[in-house]
Amino acid sequence: MQKIREWMDQNPDGSKELRRQNRSYVFFHEVMLSDKDEAVGAQGVPLTPGRSIAVDKSLHVYGTPFFIEGELPIESEQSKTPFRRLMVAQDTGSSITGPARADIYYGAGPDAGRVSGRFRHNMRFVILVPKSLDPVGRGRKMPLPDPRPSDKIARLFPQVDPLKDKPKDQKNGAKPSGTSAEPSPKSPVSATEPTKNATPPQPPAGAGQAVAGRVPLPEARPNIKPSRVGHHHRRVGHDRRSR
Repeated sequence: MQKIREWMDQNPDGSKELRRQNRSYVFFHEVMLSDKDEAVGAQGVPLTPGRSIAVDKSLHVYGTPFFIEGELPIESEQSKTPFRRLMVAQDTGSSITGPARADIYYGAGPDAGRVSGRFRHNMRFVILVPKSLDPVGRGRKMPLPDPRPSDKIARLFPQVDPLKDKPKDQKNGAKPSGTSAEPSPKSPVSATEPTKNATPPQPPAGAGQAVAGRVPLPEARPNIKPSRVGHHHRRVGHDRRSR
C-alpha cells in the first residue's frame, strides 16, 4: 500500500489514468469528522483501532466476535510481533471474500496506514457463536437411524456350508448304509439291465440332520395340539324285505 502511494505521488499523470481504469481503486466519501472521531464502518458505527475488522458480509453478520491470533510485522517489516485479540466484525470490502478472511482496522493517519499496509499474513481465525447456533454441537445430538434388520437376521440364522460340515461317520471312514451295487455271485445279473428290486443308494444317516440342526427355523404357526371332540353318530339300519 505504501509503495503504491509513493508511486502515485511521483507520477501524477499516471495516477489519474490508473484511477480511471482500475476498478479496485477506492473512492472516498468526505464527511465532517473531527480529529478525535474514527471512521464509520459498514455497520454504521465508528470503528475501533485494533478491535474492528472487515469481513465478508455475505457470510458473516455484523457484530459477530472473532478471536485472531498470530504474528504481525507491527514494529518493522521484519518483526514478528505477537497478536492475540478479541475483535468484532463491523466493516466489509469488495476484496474481502471467504469465511476465513478479514482486514484489521489499525486506525487513521500516516503511521497507521504504514503499519496496516504490511498486513498480509496467515493467522488463527476463530468465530465465536452461541452453542445453540453451533452446527458442530447440533451434529453430535443428531439422532442416528436404526441399525439394518439384516444384521439381526444374520445372527439368528447363520449360513452353514454343507461341504465344510461333513458328518463324523464320513470322516472316520465309515461306509454309507445302503444296498450294494455289485451283483451277488449266486444270482448273476446283466451289467446292462438294472435289477428291478434294487433301491437307489441312501445318503448317510444323520447327514441332513447335522446341517438342519444348525439353522433354527421359526415355526410357521403356533404349535397347538388339536383337541379331539367326540361326536356321537347314530346309525339307523334300513331292512328291506322282499316277498
